[in-house]
Amino acid sequence: MACKQPVSTSGISDKSIFNLTSTWHTEEGKAIQLNDLKGKVLVVVMIYTSCKVACPRLVADMQDIRKKVGNNDKVQYVLVSIDPETDTPARLKEFAISKEMDGNEWTFLQGTPETVREFANVLSVKYKEISPMDFSHSNIISVFSPGGDLFHQQEGLGVNNRETIAAILQATDH
Repeated sequence: MACKQPVSTSGISDKSIFNLTSTWHTEEGKAIQLNDLKGKVLVVVMIYTSCKVACPRLVADMQDIRKKVGNNDKVQYVLVSIDPETDTPARLKEFAISKEMDGNEWTFLQGTPETVREFANVLSVKYKEISPMDFSHSNIISVFSPGGDLFHQQEGLGVNNRETIAAILQATDH
């Protein structure tokens, strides 16, 4: 991807997710902004922990991508909850441990309904609550450059992750 993005005075492009100033809470209960993740290739998916259908497949896809990319401290895997009411930091931590996703390369984020909606719009992820603790949602894994620009998206469940893995490796070389 050789296209140049307009650069803001902060050294990131105008399209960077690091321009979003919302505050999130990690599975450790720590308050962060997306800008705190700057400098790593981000592999991002939006899920919710009580999901019984699509999210387990998305989680498995993220685990598969992580396994195939291998140990790479330039990559951060970020799972953003679309159900901030239910998915408290403590619940996200419990989920991370149960899925063996509690290493430093994994980050789980809880926002507010407003920050989640804003971020979903940036990712082109559509979701809506269809009943308490049940959501209809897009199944998209997004890859962001170390500067926070969208680099690649994979849509679907259980699809071949080859292009996504190649995009991650390409983004780490920039």
